[in-house]
Amino acid sequence: MSKSNRLTTWILLAMVVGVITGYIIHINASPETIKAISTNLKLLTTIFLRLVQMIIAPLVFCTLVVGIAKLGDLGAVGRVGGKAMAWFLGASLVSLMLGMVIVNVFKPGAAIDLSNADMAAAGDLIGKTQEFSLAKFVEHVFPRSVFEAMATNEILQLVIFSIFFGVAATAMHDYAKPVIKGLEAASHIILKMVGYVMNFAPVGVFGAITAVIATKGLSVFIFYGTYLLYFLIGIACLWIVLLSVGYLILRNRLPVLMNRIAQPMLIAFSTTSSEAVFPKLTEELERFGCKDRVVSFVLPLGYSFNLDGSMMYMTFACIAISQAYGIDLDLGTQFTMLLVLMLTSKGIAGVPRASLVVVTATCAMFGIPPEGIALILPIDHFCDMFRSTTNVVGNALATSAVSKWEGMLDHAPQQDKAA
Repeated sequence: MSKSNRLTTWILLAMVVGVITGYIIHINASPETIKAISTNLKLLTTIFLRLVQMIIAPLVFCTLVVGIAKLGDLGAVGRVGGKAMAWFLGASLVSLMLGMVIVNVFKPGAAIDLSNADMAAAGDLIGKTQEFSLAKFVEHVFPRSVFEAMATNEILQLVIFSIFFGVAATAMHDYAKPVIKGLEAASHIILKMVGYVMNFAPVGVFGAITAVIATKGLSVFIFYGTYLLYFLIGIACLWIVLLSVGYLILRNRLPVLMNRIAQPMLIAFSTTSSEAVFPKLTEELERFGCKDRVVSFVLPLGYSFNLDGSMMYMTFACIAISQAYGIDLDLGTQFTMLLVLMLTSKGIAGVPRASLVVVTATCAMFGIPPEGIALILPIDHFCDMFRSTTNVVGNALATSAVSKWEGMLDHAPQQDKAA
């Protein structure tokens, strides 16, 4: 069994053991004990996510700068960037509209029981909505310090700085080659670190799954089964669209790609963070056959502009909350909401539950009680598992598609490195 398959097996085992352990704790312990145990178990996930987050900023900077420099000229940078943005905008629009269609057809908000609201957690999210004013959004996009952006893992800000740095390095030609060579070496070292960090993934997965099941129990699926079911129908439809387009472009290479990204998908599913697999996804896409110069340029952009699962959920959740309160939104208002979400969804970078902050802010903007976010919080962790996985699939397809369009997709993918 290869090292990759062994890790996948351990992650799956950790999920199963986590569900069983969490359920045992839920039915046998007092609420105070459950809270204490869950808090401590979440530390395992926190450790894993922090280990991943510590390498994201340097990896994005190194790989993006090197990728731009390797493209060779500013015309190529603009061409690749243009194709990537065309995919991102198209996928964003489809995801948001699909969420809007599904929620209007099935009306999941009508099935939400107002007595199950999680007001305590909602209060924290409502307090963060001020961050999404226009002025704050601009500050969120453009960095005042690259070191501050790195310290806070603001991926979109890092992307902006790295693009400027890479374009400047490309314009300087031979003079910048020593810097580019050094950054390329640094990126390989960081990717080597990825293997070490991923060994801790099963422990982080166990902590995440056990904590949520211990707290919520399996009964949460009874109360919110209808809401989750309709959301999964939306996710399934989105996957059909994404994979169909992917097949038209990649043809018989699509199953190979899905096999390559199976482990990143599993980690994203179990940790509810597509950001957690950014380093591993970078590695697997290069092994699939995408040129490193395209991966290092398109994938960081995708994590800021192409979170398909999160965007589908935003329209779905906003309108579902309005349905729960009996607020009728006309079609014009819903399309306006869609356009607002197209803007405010950028740069959330796959951080767990960050999309809920956007949903809360959008509800307040359209006269929907922002405290309505409490209605969907009990089931949100499970929805987040599927939308995070979808984010990974969307970005993998986008990177592979651009690679194919640019003639930079090898038909003989790299072999796994020896363990």
